[in-house]
Amino acid sequence: MKRNDRLSVALHVLLHMAQRADDPMTSEEMAACVETNAVVIRRTFAGLREAGIVTSVKGHGGGWKLARALSEITLHEVQQALDERLFSVAANGESPGCLVERAVNEAIGEAMAAANRLMDERLAGITLADLTVDVNRLFCKQQAASGKPSRRH
Repeated sequence: MKRNDRLSVALHVLLHMAQRADDPMTSEEMAACVETNAVVIRRTFAGLREAGIVTSVKGHGGGWKLARALSEITLHEVQQALDERLFSVAANGESPGCLVERAVNEAIGEAMAAANRLMDERLAGITLADLTVDVNRLFCKQQAASGKPSRRH
């Protein structure tokens, strides 16, 4: 899993967890949802546990569960717990004394900061409950189009 995929992978798995609110999901089950390794899930979800978004129980019958209601968890909160930035560009530091390079790096840095502020604001207004509504809408639309029952994924 690439670093910039962590947010979408975490959100994907969190929504699967919501479908099983009363039953914990193992790291292996979560990994199967997004076709990755269970170790990747455990590393990714450690930050979510520290932020109080999920809880984990070790041992037989253990696994991961949501710690709060879907309506109380924003996408921005998940992003922060993962320490993810959706927009980032490494500043070129090949010629530290070059004023042109410095001006370019400052302009790009300011644009990235503005983009991240806007993204943070938007993500703070979206909850996991909102995404669940969207999943259900897409599920109903898919069922109506196919005329056959389908499974949610």
